[in-house]
Amino acid sequence: MSDDAVLLDIEDAVATITLNQPDSRNALTGEISDGLEDALDEIYADGDARCVVIQGSGGAFCAGGDINAMMEGLSGMNEPHEKVEKVEETGATLQRVYEFRLPVIAKIDGTAFGAGANLAIACDTQVASESSRISFGFRQVGLSVDAGTSYLLPRIVGENQAKELVLTGEMLDAEEAQDLGLFTTVYADDEFEDSVAEYVETIAQGPTVALTAAKRVMRQGLQSDMEQAVTNEAAAQAAVFETHDHEEGASAFMEQREAEFEGR
Repeated sequence: MSDDAVLLDIEDAVATITLNQPDSRNALTGEISDGLEDALDEIYADGDARCVVIQGSGGAFCAGGDINAMMEGLSGMNEPHEKVEKVEETGATLQRVYEFRLPVIAKIDGTAFGAGANLAIACDTQVASESSRISFGFRQVGLSVDAGTSYLLPRIVGENQAKELVLTGEMLDAEEAQDLGLFTTVYADDEFEDSVAEYVETIAQGPTVALTAAKRVMRQGLQSDMEQAVTNEAAAQAAVFETHDHEEGASAFMEQREAEFEGR
């Protein structure tokens, strides 16, 4: 495996980003955050990918902040604004994941902890092995929440449940996480790789323009009233009507066959 902190592979319309610092359980070090941003830039510029998968190496998804690096780095910061900026950098990286135009899938095989849990739920879907776990346990290191917790978590589990998960720092197993909507799909460990590959292929081979538009307007819908949501949907749908994939999908439906989408 490469020594790079983050690996990127684009194949068969799937861009796979691998967090590659297993010794720190893929904690969100500066190298990981920078590598993740660089990978997203490359995917955007490349133009061949139709969905993105984010995974961790070495039996962990992402352990959140690197506590050792955090303590060393913060100890040298004398001004409050320096510490604010440091925390904001990680949040900005996760915001890029959340707002990325293509469908983004968190492939979780291991533990997602703290900001690493936020990285998972910043993705559009979360597919996990049955032995995976997730925790928003910032309290374990005497910290409040960051990296988008206050925005992302209540939207998925509701305000009261979000507060309980943060106040207790509870570590959820895969079944509990799925029950709360933190994991969208859970697969048996011995079927995980094959099942995820099939899942990802389903999204990657879909009508990409329509799916990215749907992702965008659903996010906008969280911030708007019904009238604005209908307006946003109409504008997006009008554009999608002009795509090759809509024509193919409509023809396939009428002819009672499987559509062969091309992502355009």
